[in-house]
Amino acid sequence: MSLDPIVKRLLRFLEHSPTPWHATQNMLERLEQAGFRRLHETQAWELKAGERVVVTRNDSSLIALQLPHDPLSALRMIGAHTDSPGLRLKPNAALNAGDWLQLGVEVYGGALLAPWFDRDLALAGRVHVRHGDGRLQSLLLDTKHAVAMVPSLAIHLDRDVNNGRPINPQTQMAPVLCQGSGKSEAFETLLRTWLEEQHELKQADILSFELCFYDTQPPAVVGVNADLIASARLDNLLSCFIGMEALLESDGTQGAVLVANDHEEVGSASTSGAQGPFLLDVLRRVVEQLGDSSEQEWSRLIQSSCMISCDNAHALHPNFSDKHDAAHGPSLNGGPVIKVNANQRYATNSVTAALFRDVCRDAEVPVQTFVTRADMGCGSTIGPITATELGVPTLDVGVAQWAMHSIRETAGSKDAGHLIRALTTFLNRRQLTWD
Repeated sequence: MSLDPIVKRLLRFLEHSPTPWHATQNMLERLEQAGFRRLHETQAWELKAGERVVVTRNDSSLIALQLPHDPLSALRMIGAHTDSPGLRLKPNAALNAGDWLQLGVEVYGGALLAPWFDRDLALAGRVHVRHGDGRLQSLLLDTKHAVAMVPSLAIHLDRDVNNGRPINPQTQMAPVLCQGSGKSEAFETLLRTWLEEQHELKQADILSFELCFYDTQPPAVVGVNADLIASARLDNLLSCFIGMEALLESDGTQGAVLVANDHEEVGSASTSGAQGPFLLDVLRRVVEQLGDSSEQEWSRLIQSSCMISCDNAHALHPNFSDKHDAAHGPSLNGGPVIKVNANQRYATNSVTAALFRDVCRDAEVPVQTFVTRADMGCGSTIGPITATELGVPTLDVGVAQWAMHSIRETAGSKDAGHLIRALTTFLNRRQLTWD
C-alpha cells in the first residue's frame, strides 16, 4: 500500500522522537535543513527582516520564527508541546528484588498505566557527563532495543484484576532490567556501556540523567482501508509535526511563530513550559531589533496577533459513546476540532473560533467542535496559559484521537493533512482581526 508522503514523514518523526529532547533535536535539524538559522539565548542576536530563525531552551522546547520583510505588525502563532505522559527513572533508580535488578520510576503526567504492562520497553533521554579534562557535556541516549518490561501478575493470583483493581506505581510498576546482578552499580555499568556504544565515550563521569521508558513497537498505519495511525506520543508530537510542516509549507510573507513547549503534561510551570517566560523572552528580543519596543507598540502587536494552540481532542469512541455530549463528538478523519469550554479550560472564544472556521473554509478543510459533557471534568492545554501570560487572542484546536495518554494512541490517517492545510492557510493569511 502506498502511503501519503505526509504520513511517511509523520511515522518517521514519531519513531525517532522517544523523548521531548529527541523530538526537539529532530525538529531543530529539520528546520535547519530548511534554512532556519539557530540562535542561542546566551549570545547576542542580530536579526534581519525576512529571515527564519530557531531557538531552543532546556533542549526540550523550541521556538521557530519567520520574520516578515514588511514592518512587524502581527504574528501568526502555532503552539504545541513536546512532552507526553509515561514512566521516568528516579535518580537512584536501581532496585533489587527476588534476584532481579529493577528500576524505580515516577509517573510523569496523567499516564494511563494498565497498557504499560508486558510491553517491550527501551530507555531514552539525556545524560550529563564530565570528561577527564573537566569538560561538561550533555548527550542524548536511546537504547532503541528493548531493555526492560513490567510483567503482569497472572490472573490465577489475582482473580479480581478485571474488576478495576487500582495500580500502585510505587510497588507494581518497576520495570525488570536483568537477572542475578545483585548490585545497584550494575545499572550505571549498563548506562555507561550504552553511552560508549552511541557516543564512543571512553572515560567520563556520569553526573546526572533524565531518562524515560518507551514502547519499542513502531508507529503504524492500521485498518483495512488504512484509516488509522497508531503510535506512542501522538499527544502531542502529532501537533508538533503538524505545526512544523505548516511553517515549512507557508509562503513566508507573514510574521509566523511555532512554539513547542515542554512540561504541558505536568502543568507548564517551568522555564521551558508555557507558563514560563520562554516565548515572551524570545518575542521581546525580536521586537527590540525589528520593531518599536515601546509598551504601546508591544500591546498593539500582541492584540493584532493570534495564537492557535494545537493539542489533540477526544474523538467519539465507538465503545463508549455515552462519554461524549451527543452534539459534540468529533470523528477521526473528520477534520480539525475546535475545543470549547465555557470555564476557559480551553482559550477559544467566538472571535477566534470564527477566524479558524474562516481559515478552514479557505483551505477547503472540514472542521468539528468538541465540548465535554456538562457532568464531566475537562482537561486543559497551553492555550489558556499562553493567553494569560502573553495576552494574545487564542483558540484551542486539535486532531481527534482515541486512547489519550495511553502507551499507544490512535488518530485518523487523513487528519494530519487536514490540519496542516488549515494552519498553512492561517500562516499565509493577511488579515487576523475583525472589522
